[in-house]
Amino acid sequence: MKITEQIKQPILAEMELFEKKFHEAMSSKVALLNRITYYIVNRKGKQMRPMFVFLTAKMVSGSTVNERTYRGASVIELIHTATLVHDDVVDDSNRRRGFFSINALWKNKIAVLVGDYLLSKGLLLSIDNGDFDLLKIISVAVREMSEGELLQIEKARRLDITEDVYYEIIRQKTATLIAACCSLGACSVAPDDSEIIERMRKFGELIGMAFQIKDDLFDYTDDAIGKPTGIDIKEQKMTLPLIYVLNHCTPKEKNWLINSIKNHNKDKKRVKEVIAFVKNNNGLTYAEEKMMEFQKEALQLIQDFPSSSYKDALTLMVNYVIERKK
Repeated sequence: MKITEQIKQPILAEMELFEKKFHEAMSSKVALLNRITYYIVNRKGKQMRPMFVFLTAKMVSGSTVNERTYRGASVIELIHTATLVHDDVVDDSNRRRGFFSINALWKNKIAVLVGDYLLSKGLLLSIDNGDFDLLKIISVAVREMSEGELLQIEKARRLDITEDVYYEIIRQKTATLIAACCSLGACSVAPDDSEIIERMRKFGELIGMAFQIKDDLFDYTDDAIGKPTGIDIKEQKMTLPLIYVLNHCTPKEKNWLINSIKNHNKDKKRVKEVIAFVKNNNGLTYAEEKMMEFQKEALQLIQDFPSSSYKDALTLMVNYVIERKK
């Protein structure tokens, strides 16, 4: 059995019902919109975010979920899908998980409007049901994701990112959404327990940090993953292995690295040289160590919960995040 299937095992019934509810949450009176959302639903990924919501809720409550949990999972998936649709427009990307992206099939204007529609559907799902505590969690995540993206764009122009700024970027860009999933799950079943909600938020944030560093490491491996090796370098993205090496090499080497990334990032031979330089100067080792630290810290946060299949599945999920091959 695949690891993702193992993780899903304790919440299979919830995930099946979620699929139906999520599909309903997307429906509209406009035929074109329904055609596009049908296309989106049929090309879904691993659905890690709803899984985090349900597993957290069941671990915190001792095995129960409620309508609020389903709404929380639907909202996070609607918002996440909206950001992916918008990202593809921003990145001018024609592919998403091996399929054509919305903007490739229906053009940018429609893709932007579909993203806006999904975003508003998510917010209204919370408002219409009076889930204002859940809405606050979601809204903070949307704000942080936008800020993280803009901070990265601002810093990428100068290639002067420190490690602290990098952590802030990935915390906002990636980790904040997983943090929202876990706090939503806890808040849906224990709305008055602020300590548990905050602990689960932090748990999700740490997993998100480890997840992003793992993604950075893929840029330096030849494994058959979704993105080609060296793509971050070609896009002038500052990732942890590179930041570490830039801060620990001689001024001459630093100039060569920055010049390579700024002016020769389309030169395959030069990109290969940069990758080799980062590997030989412990960039990957350092990033892996940091990733393990985040993983360890995350697992400590759920140590005190009673043993359950949900806790086991969350532990498996944390390990899967850093051991995955794509």
